[in-house]
Amino acid sequence: MRRRMVLLVLVCACFCAGRITLQAQEFKLFDRTIQVHGFVSQGFVYTSDNNWLTMNTSQGSAAFTDFGVNLSTRINDRLRVGAQLYDRNLGQLGQYHPSLDWAFADYRFKSWLGFRGGKVKTTLGLYNDTQSLNFLHTFALLPQSVYPIDLRDATIAHVGGDIYGNISLKRRLGDLSYTVYAGHRSDSIYSGYPYLLSQYGTHFKSFGGLQYGADLRWSTPLKGLLIGASRLDQDTTGKGTSVSPFNPGGGTISYSESSKADWTNQFYGEYTAGKLRIDSEYRRYVRDQLIFGGSSENPDDVRGWYVSGAYRIAKRLELGSYYSHYSIVSLVRGALAAAGFPSQTDTSLPANHIYDKVITARVDLKRFWNVKVEGHFMNGYGNSTYPDGFYPQVNLQGFKPNTTALVVKTSLNF
Repeated sequence: MRRRMVLLVLVCACFCAGRITLQAQEFKLFDRTIQVHGFVSQGFVYTSDNNWLTMNTSQGSAAFTDFGVNLSTRINDRLRVGAQLYDRNLGQLGQYHPSLDWAFADYRFKSWLGFRGGKVKTTLGLYNDTQSLNFLHTFALLPQSVYPIDLRDATIAHVGGDIYGNISLKRRLGDLSYTVYAGHRSDSIYSGYPYLLSQYGTHFKSFGGLQYGADLRWSTPLKGLLIGASRLDQDTTGKGTSVSPFNPGGGTISYSESSKADWTNQFYGEYTAGKLRIDSEYRRYVRDQLIFGGSSENPDDVRGWYVSGAYRIAKRLELGSYYSHYSIVSLVRGALAAAGFPSQTDTSLPANHIYDKVITARVDLKRFWNVKVEGHFMNGYGNSTYPDGFYPQVNLQGFKPNTTALVVKTSLNF
């Protein structure tokens, strides 16, 4: 709490100064120029019904902070290295446990062939690798059906390597960009999925595993039109302790879960023309987890899509809107099913979907300082075996079917 208050005071002091000028910093190390960039954002969320994103938003909450700093340099014309430290607090998530967000070496042989290695941002859809860079986006919150902020750790990076490149097509057919990658995913135990399972007395010590995938995007001959597709496969294992659902009074037992299947397909398109930008994405995430040491099975089918648009009506003002559609089918098999734990298959029920209509105004007060005011009008709360923003632990009186939310977020970058 003290760290959050100190950060808020510093941010507010910077904002109130008004005349400050932020810019990237540079210094020399062994005759190499090191560039330093950073960002900090602070949000406030108020909801009419239901607490959201693990915060006490029904009374208004400012427990919505993130910041990062990165360094990068070019060793030569083909080799670049860099790293970023990142930290956040989102209600009960993050809890100011800093992490090495990414750290890589990038060697570009040709325009059509390059290699990245280290802890590398995962290329998945339009915005996965830039979702934390709030100053790049119109919206305070990206569409949560595809980019859930409470599950940032699940897809943000892998420890491994990428092969990537750009190929110019003949006959003016545009350009193809590709990325192929493999590595190890390692989730924070302060993320949304571990927090969701804590309601059952399950506490992870580790969660992660192999992930590999590819992304292909086509900058078409039609100026401003980009289309693409991503595929991600994972093999995740979680270990920790749990209260036995078959003997709740028997104390804690060891807990493990592992993937029988875990994959994501994502398709996307973006069109820009002058001050107008329109984009849309569809993501299907299928996870089939063997839980409680394989005694039970939990297949989930998560589907999300959105359509968004933004238009800059003045130098310092941009307006945007999107519709985000999320649904989940969750099955329970094995010992838990025999014990009466229900499956959830009807996506028309509020517990199995979230439909979110959003309007946003972004004001660029300075080149490095913006404020966003955003309204969310949600139907459903998606309370199932995989999270998407609404958690029983902070909604002890149960859920209501509709939620209206006000999000105000400001960020600085240099």
